[in-house]
Amino acid sequence: MDIFEVKSIEGYKKDLSKLLIEVVNEGASIGYLPPLDQAKAEEYWEDLLKNNDVVLFLAVLDGKAAGTIQLHLCRKENGSHRAEIAKLMTDPSIRRKGLGRFLLKAAEDKAKQEGRSLLVLDTREGDVSNILYQSAGYVQAGIIPGFAQSEQGHLEATVIYYKNLNVTYDTKTSS
Repeated sequence: MDIFEVKSIEGYKKDLSKLLIEVVNEGASIGYLPPLDQAKAEEYWEDLLKNNDVVLFLAVLDGKAAGTIQLHLCRKENGSHRAEIAKLMTDPSIRRKGLGRFLLKAAEDKAKQEGRSLLVLDTREGDVSNILYQSAGYVQAGIIPGFAQSEQGHLEATVIYYKNLNVTYDTKTSS
């Protein structure tokens, strides 16, 4: 498996669109509701790298897109130390094999290279991704109720996490 930074989606658009469609249609809460069509998926990817604040990583397995993650660099003067982790997606057929963790590590390493010390992210409350983020050292900052709408029209909560890349958190409590 190869994980690398993508500077252009040329040559990857079809695979990336297929991956986006699969994860959305499986219920991932990443900004779209199922069923997601090809044209909308392609439009998403075509527009993504127009913003120079976004770093896109792609994992390729057996010649096809197996996963992706984004690092959104904050360009505000008072936020030059932080970035956001976004749109971690893995091929549903190969989940729970460590790919998400590898993608997260690639984004964290890039954040450090960019001089970022604080990462933030959000994910739907109850998603299995919460386990990944917590096990990778992300700390829950809070929950926002009614943040995202589901396919059925229900408003669902999102969990906000952060990770300070310069601090190792000791989760043990002393007596």
